Amino acid sequence: MKKVRASVKGINAWVPPDLLTNADLEKMVDTTDEWILTRTGIKERHILRGNQRPTSEMGANAVKGLLEKTNTNPEEIDLLICATVSPDVLYPATANIISDKTGIKNAFSFDLNAACSGFLFALVTASKYIESGTHKKVIVVGADKMSYLVDYTQRETCILFGDAGAAVLLEPADDGTGIIDSILHADGSGWPFLHQKAGGSLLPSSHETINERKHFVYQEGQTVFKFAVKGMADVAAEIMEKNNLCSEDVAYLVPHQANLRIIDATAKRMGVSREKVMINIERYGNTTNATIPLCLWEWEKKLKKGDNIILAAFGGGFTWGSVLLKWSYNS
Repeated sequence: MKKVRASVKGINAWVPPDLLTNADLEKMVDTTDEWILTRTGIKERHILRGNQRPTSEMGANAVKGLLEKTNTNPEEIDLLICATVSPDVLYPATANIISDKTGIKNAFSFDLNAACSGFLFALVTASKYIESGTHKKVIVVGADKMSYLVDYTQRETCILFGDAGAAVLLEPADDGTGIIDSILHADGSGWPFLHQKAGGSLLPSSHETINERKHFVYQEGQTVFKFAVKGMADVAAEIMEKNNLCSEDVAYLVPHQANLRIIDATAKRMGVSREKVMINIERYGNTTNATIPLCLWEWEKKLKKGDNIILAAFGGGFTWGSVLLKWSYNS
């Protein structure tokens, strides 16, 4: 009997039209376009401006486009998972809200938070429902409105993040395509170096936490960079070795778009040339859970059925991982 795997049958993304450029940031904090570009590789990022415009708006727009693109009835969807660190509200899950906005009525849905590795964790989780035979059509959303979590008086973090949403449709396949393998890791001792200080049960919201600006991203940049370079590069190389792949066997590396230097280090560790690396950080910045599917969406027309694609990410927690995906269709 042929092995049934979770195969990507479609992908779509949605980004808000408004831009925040490095030139704009030069007017807000003590920085320059050259300084940002040299250290991160980012030139501009998309921002979801306006009141009462939450993460679910981007996720729902991505899902609506995905359903239309794949000619899928929303009532056929069995499960929707949303990877996010910027939920609309603490509860219910943003996945529930996205399902409601898109007419998905016969699925259960939930959020998954693994910081910037969340999309990979959600993708692997979704694949198990497909492989078990209990679910036929599963949507995985990666969406974040990072602009609401960023302190635009802190140049170290405000230059990094943008807003976006993306979604993939998974279905069973026995033709050898789909999610072939995955390696996921977490090290909870890394949480103090990248987190949001207030707003949870550890430090509930109060006038003091708001006045002290503790509801924004806190990051010890050098520490996170050091762990990210090693973690993402090692796990990407590990999945190649585990599956007996050499650099010539890999069609593309799809790295989390956090920092261009981390991306380059990962490609070097794998022995993969720049031409095989999906990079769009210059135009979007770090959209957290949307970065990997956003890359796949932009490169979709270049992908061919049977291509070996390695996805790799590193995030707060610390969390990190890699996925070996064999592409399932020609665009």
